[in-house]
Amino acid sequence: MTDKAAEIARLLAPTVESLGVELLGIEYLPAPGGALVRLYIDKPATDEPAMGKAAGEQVDGGEDGLPESVSIEDCEAVSREVSAQLDVEDPISGNYTLEVSSPGIDRPLFTLDHFKRFVGETAKVTLKLPQEGRRRLTGVIAAIEGDDVTFLVDGVEFVAAIDNIDKARLVPDWAALGLAPEKPGKPGSNKKQPNKPTNKPAADKPTPAE
Repeated sequence: MTDKAAEIARLLAPTVESLGVELLGIEYLPAPGGALVRLYIDKPATDEPAMGKAAGEQVDGGEDGLPESVSIEDCEAVSREVSAQLDVEDPISGNYTLEVSSPGIDRPLFTLDHFKRFVGETAKVTLKLPQEGRRRLTGVIAAIEGDDVTFLVDGVEFVAAIDNIDKARLVPDWAALGLAPEKPGKPGSNKKQPNKPTNKPAADKPTPAE
């Protein structure tokens, strides 16, 4: 997060948590017509990691056995309370637009704890300052040591300090989610097949009458 986003997050976190949800982080995007302030909220993480149905494990959460997710009502409640607090505290100069969102499938990562939770997953990262000639990378979150996050990028370790990470998001495994696009040429596709060669001789062309 930027310094301004971190300042706003510290201010709003107690209010958001009082509503039974967790403030994951904030994006603060200044613009000439007014800034965009986007809050990402989620249900508080449990101590034990959730297990998928494929593993045959029970997951705590909703009535259907799946972990609880943020509802529209949660977003609306946070938006109301946060708007009132921002009006009073006034940490943002000028006009701004407030958005409250769930993390989604391509979940944003803001803190070391977020990276620890998703070790082994792939993330897309933008750095504040270039390292090794690059500001953007996509790699597997390999390890967390102190304030550093180690990524595996094309099989090579890349270490970034958490303070130098501007933005980071998980890269969804669409195949594991069953949402990968169908590859062309699979059985059942409507792709037109080329005509098969035959052993029949070609028909003679008609000759002009003499």
